[in-house]
Amino acid sequence: MNNPRLKILMEEWLPEATIDDMQAKMESGELTSHDLVLMYQARIAAFDEVIHSVLELNPDALHIAAALDSERKLKGTRGALHGIPVLLKDNIDTHDKMHTSAGSLALKDSIASKDSCVAAKLREAGAVILGKTNMTEWANFMANGMKSGYSSRGGQVLNPYGPEKFDVGGSSAGSGASVAANLAAIAVGTETDGSILNPASQNSLVGIKPTVGLVSRRGIIPIAHTQDTAGPMARTVKDAVYLLEAIAGQDPGDPATMKALPEFPHNDLFDKKGLKGAKIGIAREEYIGKLSEDQEHIFQKAVDRLEELGAELAEVAIPASKANWGYKVLSYEFKADLNAYLSGLAPTIPIRTLADVIAFNYQHGEKTLKYGQEILLESEATSGTLTEAAYLNELEYNLYMSREQGVDYVLEEYGVDAILFPMDGSTIPSRAGYPSVTVPAGYTSEGEPVGITFTGTSFSEPLLIKLAYAYEQATMIRRAPELGINTEEKIHTTS
Repeated sequence: MNNPRLKILMEEWLPEATIDDMQAKMESGELTSHDLVLMYQARIAAFDEVIHSVLELNPDALHIAAALDSERKLKGTRGALHGIPVLLKDNIDTHDKMHTSAGSLALKDSIASKDSCVAAKLREAGAVILGKTNMTEWANFMANGMKSGYSSRGGQVLNPYGPEKFDVGGSSAGSGASVAANLAAIAVGTETDGSILNPASQNSLVGIKPTVGLVSRRGIIPIAHTQDTAGPMARTVKDAVYLLEAIAGQDPGDPATMKALPEFPHNDLFDKKGLKGAKIGIAREEYIGKLSEDQEHIFQKAVDRLEELGAELAEVAIPASKANWGYKVLSYEFKADLNAYLSGLAPTIPIRTLADVIAFNYQHGEKTLKYGQEILLESEATSGTLTEAAYLNELEYNLYMSREQGVDYVLEEYGVDAILFPMDGSTIPSRAGYPSVTVPAGYTSEGEPVGITFTGTSFSEPLLIKLAYAYEQATMIRRAPELGINTEEKIHTTS
């Protein structure tokens, strides 16, 4: 970066700066949104060659930022996200000069005919959509054994805490790695089963997987309508909440959102004593034998800290932990939901069905079939009508086990407010469509990030956020990866 003032800010202030920090500098006139975009673009140029997290940048970002700076002077701010750069996962539609491809070469030329509801709400909130992040292709619903963060369009996303060493987490890998490395203030990921929470845990971030229906699914390349949702990824709980508030809300284009939705009163959410008196169930049984010694130690240390902070703890057993989970629901819903999405693409895009995707991959196999496409083929073999008994039976089973024998069972049986899981949590709340919040908890002896996850019942986000915020503020565990704070000279010596 050639501008001496911005170079100093970029190196000494921008890493780990919060949204409140950025707003304070913009309000004082010390900084503009245009400056923020320039600095993040410079960091992407310097660092993303190593981690491959950003797929493409918005060519209009600087112009949008300048317009928002002018609006700030004339009218004031729209809210917490006014002028804040945000990255979106590459399966979230934006009607601009950027593409939406879910990491697939089959859709590399696809530009959405209109904004997703998420993108529209971000623009309304005054955020600057900086670019699109790389992701596990088709949100990791393409092939068995596909590595987290890999796509045929964008290559392999790497974990900034240990490139080529630690798993980056999937499938919102690029959103996680980019925010962890301070390449954007915040990012939006999507989750069907772990795709926000897992990269949040792996990249020492806060990830909020909302209740299905809190955030509109309209305009997002789907896997399964019963489990899909978009959600925030950020370095702090407060920043994640600012992003969640911007994208949440009712959307007549998505029936799942047309319910009474929770409010997010900041005075209650951001309470450093929010754990005092909270009743939390510890779901240790589900992870016995699945954690390393370091990870078990970090989890136990987090449990001890919760008790020190005034939480009432209870060891809980979850009947659904012994459930025989399959993925028929996802396989059946994927074909129906993806065909519906593809049918609405621009006429210039020849890919209109899942069968077209599969055929394209066969035709370009050297570039597209590094891991194969077994899961796509399994989904294509379904009718696409959602009438099969196997689908309907498993859907009912999943909902019963994950709710009445899962999250809701634990809350009622043990009288707890929320459940705590190690790492990125459990598949149980994902099947239920219930919310979870992951927050940093520590690092292994090798430096790999480890998180903990608070889970609750439908639309219990305010409570989960309150618990996560109190834990975060009492521990302040997150630290930036070395990759994200080194000078350009040092980066060149390691890349």
